[in-house]
Amino acid sequence: MSDSGKPIDSVVIKQVALILVICVLAGLICWNLALFIPSVLGAVTLYIICRKYNFYLTEEKNWKPWLSATVLMLASLIMLILPIYFTIDQMVSKLGNAQLYMQKFNVFLEKIHQFIYQKVGFDILSKENITKVTNFAGTFSTKALSTTVNTFTVIVSMYFILYFMFVKPRFFERSVARAMPFKRTNTQMLGDKFVKLVMANAIGIPVVALGQGFVALIGYWIFGAPSPLLLFALTALASMLPVVGAAIVYVPIGIFMIAEGQTGSGIGILIYGLVLVGLTDNLLRFTLLKRLEDIHPLITVFGIIMGLNIFGFMGLIFGPILMSITVLLVQVYQDEFSDDDATPTLEIPEQNNKPSDLIL
Repeated sequence: MSDSGKPIDSVVIKQVALILVICVLAGLICWNLALFIPSVLGAVTLYIICRKYNFYLTEEKNWKPWLSATVLMLASLIMLILPIYFTIDQMVSKLGNAQLYMQKFNVFLEKIHQFIYQKVGFDILSKENITKVTNFAGTFSTKALSTTVNTFTVIVSMYFILYFMFVKPRFFERSVARAMPFKRTNTQMLGDKFVKLVMANAIGIPVVALGQGFVALIGYWIFGAPSPLLLFALTALASMLPVVGAAIVYVPIGIFMIAEGQTGSGIGILIYGLVLVGLTDNLLRFTLLKRLEDIHPLITVFGIIMGLNIFGFMGLIFGPILMSITVLLVQVYQDEFSDDDATPTLEIPEQNNKPSDLIL
């Protein structure tokens, strides 16, 4: 019985029961097919990136859907997937010998610890903290590498899903739109926002990371830093972290080289990183990322941490996307079902794009 004394409508009971059944079945499917979640996310990401080209080839150039899908899949494989795959493969091969890697990492930390203690006279990096950092680095790297072992399987299944999305794109988009339990305006806004988030995370953030990585690589070569290619990859990955960014790599490297007696090179790396690498970060973020989508730093940080734990290296892209979508869905829910007119609702941006440029 409800508070008003009236019995609960049988239709409501049926709706709740059906929703519970759907949630249970969806949970079972996701639990047993968790390996393919990165494949689905990757397929959706590539679909959004290549969407307008697919419609151009099929609707304006009258290509066969299977031909357009094949060409776009090959192009994305050559231009996007293979470079990322080989970069990750190089890092995995360098970090594959975990014992040797951790020994070098321990020596690296100990050198920095001794140098700071001698200069400052205060034990900033205590033995306990060094042990914690070492254990965290070992566990984190092992977990990230282990979740990347099935990369080939993920890529194959991703393109399998992407093919069917390319062949019938209008049907796919209509099905997604109809499945959204929101008003049409919110569904339209959600689709437009989702596209911007994917483009910002899948293109904007990697471009900023690679830009900083290449600039830092030049500095590592100039000043003779050890393993410049490995440092390039680590700098590119670290640049995705807000606030600290690439400094978490080049600052310890500079201190390490000073501690090794290479004072000029170490100071050179520190100045080069603070000026040129930092300038590259600000330039790209205030030009490229501002045009795509302004993502809150906390969403990026927690998204990367969550993504790396779940998906491995691919979580650098998928993690922030999932976090952003979760926050966006909460805002849409508030706008959809809130009865308080005074509560600020989610602003729906003016649609400057043509209807065909949005997911309907």
